[in-house]
Amino acid sequence: MKKINIAKVRPLIQMAIDEDLGRGDMTTELLFQDSTLARSTIVSREEIVVCGIPVIQEILRLYNEKLTITPHVKDGQVAHVGNKLADIEGPLRSMLSAERVVLNFLQRLSGIATTTRKYVRAVHGTKAKIYDTRKTLPGWRLLEKYAVRCGGGYNHRLGLYDGVLIKDNHLAELGKNFGPKLRRLVEQAKKIKGLQFIAVEVDHVDHQLNHVLKIPGIDIVLLDNMGQWQLKHAVEMRDEMCGKNAKPLLEASGNITLDNVSATAHCGVDRIAIGAITHSASAVDIGLDR
Repeated sequence: MKKINIAKVRPLIQMAIDEDLGRGDMTTELLFQDSTLARSTIVSREEIVVCGIPVIQEILRLYNEKLTITPHVKDGQVAHVGNKLADIEGPLRSMLSAERVVLNFLQRLSGIATTTRKYVRAVHGTKAKIYDTRKTLPGWRLLEKYAVRCGGGYNHRLGLYDGVLIKDNHLAELGKNFGPKLRRLVEQAKKIKGLQFIAVEVDHVDHQLNHVLKIPGIDIVLLDNMGQWQLKHAVEMRDEMCGKNAKPLLEASGNITLDNVSATAHCGVDRIAIGAITHSASAVDIGLDR
């Protein structure tokens, strides 16, 4: 699993600290001497997939370099109710000041990882892989996509700059006989430096997919808001026209939940993109106990 680059998310962490700490923590400065030392434990209060340990290490360092953390788990591991995630030692003032920012990051990221793992488990035994989308909080994209990886999911394109996705609105502008124009666009896209993939979105199997499958160079076809019979039909068409286990990969997207993701996977698609694993994941219950 690709690790998170802390340097790239440090500005977000610093912003979170600045908005919470401001001119200083009036309460802890009133109650405790700067020399007071303490020890606290981060504890899971429900079953979760842990995500954010390197992040909270950086948060603590930015509050006070004298704060030390001893992790008991690694990102991507499952923690049960009452499991100790890490011990924190050092100046009490800084420890208490950092508590909310630490938990905000850890609870949200672990929530995304935990939600992702539920989807991954639901499609176990099929060839489908769970992918995220660009439906992320502004500024949080690197972290949220990292959390998806911790949960066993995969990342779609990071932004508009690393992959070509020709959506249904793009196709509409090309007109009904879009085939020749799309073929030229794919040829041009292949020349783009740093391109990771070329994907084309279709919302109708018989009127669009059959034309798209004839165009070489397309890596992924996104099947948007299709029912299960349409997805099965799309898989059959791809296998017949291109051969089994051949590109383009087929990706289901739209209106997919934990209730129907298994059935979607059993339609034979290669990928399932789910915006909910980032934009709708609930924060998990994690506490800092002394």
